[in-house]
Amino acid sequence: MRRFFLLLMICFSAFSLSACTGDGHFTFLGYTTKPNYDEKYKFVYVPIFKSAAFQSGPLRGLEYEVTSAVQKQIELVTPYKVVSYREGAHTELIGTITLTPLALTNRNQTNEIREGEQAIQIDVIWRDLQTGEILSKPAPAEGFVLPGPPPPGAPGPVTTIRTTARFLPELGESQTTALQRASQKIAVQIVSLMEKPWGRPQPQ
Repeated sequence: MRRFFLLLMICFSAFSLSACTGDGHFTFLGYTTKPNYDEKYKFVYVPIFKSAAFQSGPLRGLEYEVTSAVQKQIELVTPYKVVSYREGAHTELIGTITLTPLALTNRNQTNEIREGEQAIQIDVIWRDLQTGEILSKPAPAEGFVLPGPPPPGAPGPVTTIRTTARFLPELGESQTTALQRASQKIAVQIVSLMEKPWGRPQPQ
């Protein structure tokens, strides 16, 4: 009986520490089911990323593949909706592909590629289109606010993200498959930065 009473008290204490918020989310001991995104934003505009890197062969059109991967990832894991026009968005996510180095790390005795590594580096800016606040600023206390809504293409401090993907030609893989894999990986990194608070991505 004493053990039952003790168990009842523990359950009552746990219940009293938990609460259901007004938006339907549940909190308990500091944990919450509330999404880790700023819900005051609803719509995000993601224009085709620019490319400052040399493109040829498999690299041609990489900016379209990366942009598409980012847009799909946003809709998959965040509460935000990607819109196709800037005027209807609350925020804007823009990116520039700056580096796409290819490293051939292993060759066989006939000088054929056995292993290679494709890297992609992108400079990213995410900002509030109403205030001009740079949401992707790694140190929010320093701030970066333009006077009013920024014009299209307005500069700002960037967050640099880099990822790599390996490919093994002997397994039927190529630079193209490595680029596809790297595009998916870097899209996940970019969208993970949209969680609050913004921070620097961890290398993958």
